[in-house]
Amino acid sequence: QVQLVESGGGLVQPGGSLRLSCAASGSIFSISAMGWYRQAPGNQRELVATITSGGSPNYADSVKGRFTISRDNAKNTVYLQMNSLKPEDTAVYYCKSMVRVSYLHSEYPYWGQGTQVTVSS
Repeated sequence: QVQLVESGGGLVQPGGSLRLSCAASGSIFSISAMGWYRQAPGNQRELVATITSGGSPNYADSVKGRFTISRDNAKNTVYLQMNSLKPEDTAVYYCKSMVRVSYLHSEYPYWGQGTQVTVSS
């Protein structure tokens, strides 16, 4: 099985910064894309940022210029550096990794448990 463990969430003031981490472990043959999604109460889960295995990032317009996604392939870890945080960034943030567990398996999405990010005065 594959497990994604997230960390780094918490309470931060508007304009502040937070860094999320997500480490994948278990039966991992390979990981292609990794990404971060978020869901606020009453809202749909939305894409925040993705990054390819080669390190090419994509961002939602709402976070572009403020958030930076990165990864360490040797550690099977993806990061989300969040700067200039706004109250509307408040949500549960979920890590997703596209993982192949063996050569015989197709890639499959695995999700972290979610970590709460609250931006408030």
